[in-house]
Amino acid sequence: MIGVGSMGRNHARVYHEMPEATLVGIADQDGAAVAAVANRYGCRGYASHVEMLEREKPDAVSVAVPTHGHAEVVAAALAAGCHVLVEKPIAATLDEADRMIRQAAAANRVLTVGHIERFNPAVIELRGRIAEGQLGRLFQCHARRLGPFPPRIRDVGVVIDLATHDLDVMRHLTGSEAVRVYAETKREIHTSNEDLVCGLLRFEDGVLGVLEINWLTPTKIRELTVTGERGMFRADYLTQDLFFFENAEVGQAGWDQIAILGGVSEGPSVHYALQKREPLRVELESFLAAARGDSSDIVHGKDGKEALRLALALIESGQRGQAVELRH
Repeated sequence: MIGVGSMGRNHARVYHEMPEATLVGIADQDGAAVAAVANRYGCRGYASHVEMLEREKPDAVSVAVPTHGHAEVVAAALAAGCHVLVEKPIAATLDEADRMIRQAAAANRVLTVGHIERFNPAVIELRGRIAEGQLGRLFQCHARRLGPFPPRIRDVGVVIDLATHDLDVMRHLTGSEAVRVYAETKREIHTSNEDLVCGLLRFEDGVLGVLEINWLTPTKIRELTVTGERGMFRADYLTQDLFFFENAEVGQAGWDQIAILGGVSEGPSVHYALQKREPLRVELESFLAAARGDSSDIVHGKDGKEALRLALALIESGQRGQAVELRH
């Protein structure tokens, strides 16, 4: 484990709990943090990640250092022969992301990005039901990620820190790429970056994405709704609940007929009972399975790069006050 701040400590805890892994070492420039985590989980601690890689020769590494250090640390881990999970965002720039992806391919090692919401049981179930056609054609994905200001965040704003979660989930659910984005941003509390964003995305398949994200709300809300021909799903990231609200008209006619008649009406609703699991545990299980060569649904480096690209485009749009067209 390289980097044992708030997220890195959670990685260390979960690795320690996993029977298929042994946490052999942690590294961080904060000596007190290293001592506390190493003592708690019975592993060796290092001030230098380079020394840790040389001495421990780990098979796999999680990287949870500040974003500006991702490229350097990931390069060192890949050069040491490690499979790597790097926390989101993948890198500070798209060029750094490209370089990391090339390095992983050259080393024949797994590079995955910690977009943890993909591993939320509600999102996993939602994706399966969309793939089965339960919603029919998709119209809109609407994400609300609201909460109070986190004192730990200083180097980035809400778009990079929070919106990247929902940008990745939208790509994951729709299987489509965004072709245009527009955002309005505000800075109310953060010293240098935006702490509120309202964003719009248009995907290649016509689906619209809506983002409402801020650090200005005194209660935490993490919610995603997906609307389509046959109704609407609502997923609660925090409680891992999934609800379906059916369009009663679809059972009697196809969408073309409904569109002509203008008919959408309230039908039955369903609350799905899901087995609740810690998303980080599911994510790390998938990472280790991929590292062993087993088939696993991971967030590939190119996915992390696309989420970063969309986030940077939203920031650009907010600064310029106009839509940003995207090329693929």
